[in-house]
Amino acid sequence: MNLSTFALVRLLPDETHIGFIRMRTGAFVLSLALVLGSVAAFFTLGLNLGIDFRGGTAIEISTEGPADIALIREVVTEAVPGDVQVQGFGTESDVLIRVGEIDPEVINALEGFEALDAAQAQQAVQRLVTSALTEAIPDVSFERMEVISPQVSDELRVAGTTAVLVSLFLMLVYIWLRFEWQYSVGAVLALAHDVIVTIGFFAVTQLQFNLPTIAAILTIVGYSMNDTVVVYDRIREMFRKYKSQPTAQVLDMAINETLSRTILTSGTTLVALIAMAIMGGAALESFALALIWGVVIGTYSSIFVAAPLLTVTGVRRDTGDQES
Repeated sequence: MNLSTFALVRLLPDETHIGFIRMRTGAFVLSLALVLGSVAAFFTLGLNLGIDFRGGTAIEISTEGPADIALIREVVTEAVPGDVQVQGFGTESDVLIRVGEIDPEVINALEGFEALDAAQAQQAVQRLVTSALTEAIPDVSFERMEVISPQVSDELRVAGTTAVLVSLFLMLVYIWLRFEWQYSVGAVLALAHDVIVTIGFFAVTQLQFNLPTIAAILTIVGYSMNDTVVVYDRIREMFRKYKSQPTAQVLDMAINETLSRTILTSGTTLVALIAMAIMGGAALESFALALIWGVVIGTYSSIFVAAPLLTVTGVRRDTGDQES
């Protein structure tokens, strides 16, 4: 039974007859504008890279009782100038503190420091943090302290980029094997569209771009691909059923038949993600907002990009001909 038949969750009529293929030109223009705008934002504004990608200091601490994250963040922020991230992990007593790489001149300007190089400046950051926390939280214990060097940050950048590119390639192979190459081209172009526009979103908003963001992008790739496969499955099924119908008409029918499922899935996912963004605190902000944006843009691309692109690639029908 179609979920849209239940009154409480009815977002769309039981049957829709929207001409999505007629709107493909406008959708392609919009998508091209979003992609070009995202690329321009990336090169002009740049990304607000987190500690993972630009180096810094990581300190793990634990307290005897439940850790007061807000107090720890306030103490560390007052102790050191720069980007500070504080988040719980493991038990409720464990806290991870990350301090972005700080220019030695900034540290040298503080009382008691002078003529420090980059490595010495990061060591000074550790001393400032440990001193401030020991004074504010007498029962604190320091489990681990390490400096994330620029070299490690570069390696993480390369690894993150490689993970995204490999995922796109594997998706292309999967769709090619499951359907035909025409479908795989459309699907991967739609996925690349989602990734580029999401990166553009981070460039424009200047939200912090870190390893959790890469995880969010990979999640977006999987979510968008799942939506696209549902639509593609219905398209292939209807091509077999309506062999004499024009390709554009069959595509419209397939998109409309899966529209209710697509909207309901996206809607329920967004409810959970919005709650995460509101209640998850600063530690989950970038991750949650990336997923919210990704669900919206992924739903759009499944409907307005992936399926309509089949009219460009020339999808194969059961009759063996190529239609556009």
